[in-house]
Amino acid sequence: LKAYDADKLEGAPATYKSVDGKGKLAGKKFTVQVAPEDCTGCGLCVENCPGKERDPETKQPTGRKAINMVAQEPIRESERECWDFFLSLPETDPSLYNKATVQGSQFIKALFEFSGACAGCGETPYVKLVSQLFGDRAIIANATGCSSIYGANLPTTPYTTRKDGRGPAWANSLFEDNAEFGLGFRLTVDKFNEFALEQLDKAVSEGVVTAELAGQIKTADQSTQEGIEEQRARVAELKAALAEGVKAGCGTCKQLDSVAEYLVSKSIWIIGGDGWAYDIGYGGLDHVIASGKNVNLLVLDTEVYSNTGGQMSKSTPKGAVAKFAAGGKPLGKKDLAMMAMTYGNVYVARVSLANPAHLVRTMLEAEAYDGPSLIICYSHCIAHGINTTFGVDNQKKAVSSGHWILMRYNPELAEKGENPLLLDSKEPSIDFSEYAYGENRYRVLKKINPDSAAQLMAEAEVETKRTWNLYKAMAEIQTNGKKDA
Repeated sequence: LKAYDADKLEGAPATYKSVDGKGKLAGKKFTVQVAPEDCTGCGLCVENCPGKERDPETKQPTGRKAINMVAQEPIRESERECWDFFLSLPETDPSLYNKATVQGSQFIKALFEFSGACAGCGETPYVKLVSQLFGDRAIIANATGCSSIYGANLPTTPYTTRKDGRGPAWANSLFEDNAEFGLGFRLTVDKFNEFALEQLDKAVSEGVVTAELAGQIKTADQSTQEGIEEQRARVAELKAALAEGVKAGCGTCKQLDSVAEYLVSKSIWIIGGDGWAYDIGYGGLDHVIASGKNVNLLVLDTEVYSNTGGQMSKSTPKGAVAKFAAGGKPLGKKDLAMMAMTYGNVYVARVSLANPAHLVRTMLEAEAYDGPSLIICYSHCIAHGINTTFGVDNQKKAVSSGHWILMRYNPELAEKGENPLLLDSKEPSIDFSEYAYGENRYRVLKKINPDSAAQLMAEAEVETKRTWNLYKAMAEIQTNGKKDA
């Protein structure tokens, strides 16, 4: 989506659609444009679109929305023209939106697009959001799994760049060592930054670079996107100052020029599924968060080994049917968030598409935290036996039942004397079974072995309530060890 000046519509195709902007977008034109040849037809966007058309007289919904599903073939050519025109428009002026909001974040060009994942995939929205918020400086270590397959389905890739050529750097590791692989990125970036600063001081002492410019670079605040862009401008000025020296064979100039880009902050992301994070790569994940280094771990939790065909993982909930658990998993889901919180210095969060505002806020907090962060994302999947068109509805039920507790553990709050655990979910409002029996992975056992299904479901209900009560009690504890009155 884009907001732009009305004069930019000159030469637009006859079928191109736009509306007048509102609020901060007043005086602008606004467009939501679909790429007709890349849409997978899942219907998720339409199902979750909040813009409902209402009858002008009755004010009742007509059943149509701001976006609607129609057959592609009759409009393919005209919409292709609209898409090409849309791409020619400038990106939305950042001063018109707040990227910390759901709407604002979506004005940022996605640097992950048209991945070829399953229609209605529950993982890709999280990766897309990372690319929007941090993609221009992200370095991604991706564990083997669904996200590595749709992340590099050669000869194409869903990762792209801004118009200035900046975008994510991405590499795929083995299933079992991705966390360590990503930690290596962090250590390497830090070493290059250290070396660049040493060479910068040397360049000042040799009179190649002014002390003023060097001081501005060394003390730059890079905690915001604006700060990042300003630092890039300083580095560009630095490289211009080094250009003559590089041509003349100045050793310091050459060394500094080769690593100057590392004076701009980099965002390290370690991405993978629950098979990696909970199981095969857990030892590495634990090692990395214990290192205290500034890395961001994004777990796309489908509660099953999705890419290899739906095998049970330690993330699979009690009672769910999967390969190697044909009679329903007898044990409960491993609580990775609880385990990570025991370190005390790890930013830990559990998020869901059920609450996009919480998701955006959490992503920004986690990346800003100067230390390890672990974000566990509920990802609906075809392996759950659901219609992915309604995947977000399933996510909402997972949250409402208490199965998926939205939370944040922020060590910075502890430093202020506050409880670092923030419980962002409301008290469960539906039974676990109401959520579970909306998915075939639970429902199938009820048909095959109703007695076993009933027993496992009863146990799962108890465990879900017990886990909620535990988190609630922890969130109410004061730093002096006493609970709120």
